[in-house]
Amino acid sequence: MPLTDAPEKLSLFRLEDWSAQQLAQIEQALNCWVAVAADASAAATQSVGLASLSQAMRYAVLDGGKRLRPLLVLAACEAVNGNSHAGLRAACAVELIHAYSLVHDDMPCMDNDVLRRGKPTVHVKFGEAQALLAGDALQALAFEFLTPDDAQPDVFDVAIQARLCRMLAQAAGHQGMAGGQAIDLASVGLRLTAVQLHEMHRLKTGALLQASVMMGASCGAASLPVQAALRDYGEAVGLAFQVVDDILDATADSATLGKTAGKDAAQDKPTFVSLMGLAASRSYAQELLARALASLDTVQACGLDNTAALRALADMLVNRHH
Repeated sequence: MPLTDAPEKLSLFRLEDWSAQQLAQIEQALNCWVAVAADASAAATQSVGLASLSQAMRYAVLDGGKRLRPLLVLAACEAVNGNSHAGLRAACAVELIHAYSLVHDDMPCMDNDVLRRGKPTVHVKFGEAQALLAGDALQALAFEFLTPDDAQPDVFDVAIQARLCRMLAQAAGHQGMAGGQAIDLASVGLRLTAVQLHEMHRLKTGALLQASVMMGASCGAASLPVQAALRDYGEAVGLAFQVVDDILDATADSATLGKTAGKDAAQDKPTFVSLMGLAASRSYAQELLARALASLDTVQACGLDNTAALRALADMLVNRHH
């Protein structure tokens, strides 16, 4: 019998219950930390500009989003019995990087979108200059989250802090998300090969999703085989997420998605659907799910059987409707 079906507790695992508990602490931490970081300087100087920046930052981060990336961090941290304080800070840091990227991606110089998470985009609400600054501030704040000082009750080992900072920087920079976005912008109207499309999305979307998994794993003492298996899991779910995103952009409506549907086709962007077709894209997403779950079988074979959350998140990610 395959390991995927073996543990009885997997059948008892409820993603809704687990997610609700994890999301509660994520939202509480983001609400508290973003408020403290953004509002303190504004209050100290009584600056209208800083107060407006604080509002834009909070608008960009709070009250919306699936929080998939922080959930992956916490699930991977749980799988390797990692430091929960480090895991929570890493989860929030990843979400801040994701939020900043959305703020910038939506701006007129990039994707020029007006709807995100079911509400007006940040530049529509606060203006382009404030949106640009809010994204910049959120990016910086992510690394502040990862480096708590000794006076904070949830401080953790500085070696873990350094590892997390490096992983997040690589995933967000020119070898990751920003590099993938540059390829995406340069590819409008072009016909990419399958290899080129995979590389673009490996960087643009996959890098941060894979980093979410690996940052969670870095909060514990994972063996090299476990790290390799989780890296493969992260790569598979990162690519699957984009495949499903392309499918939904072509098939769902804006109200369901919480963002403008059909933008890729309207802007003549290369997608998995335009390259492979709808049916083949759906089959490919299922193949990637099977690969992700097989990677978790390897993790279990190494003696770590707390992978139920990672399994359920992969299934939810591929079979979602928004």
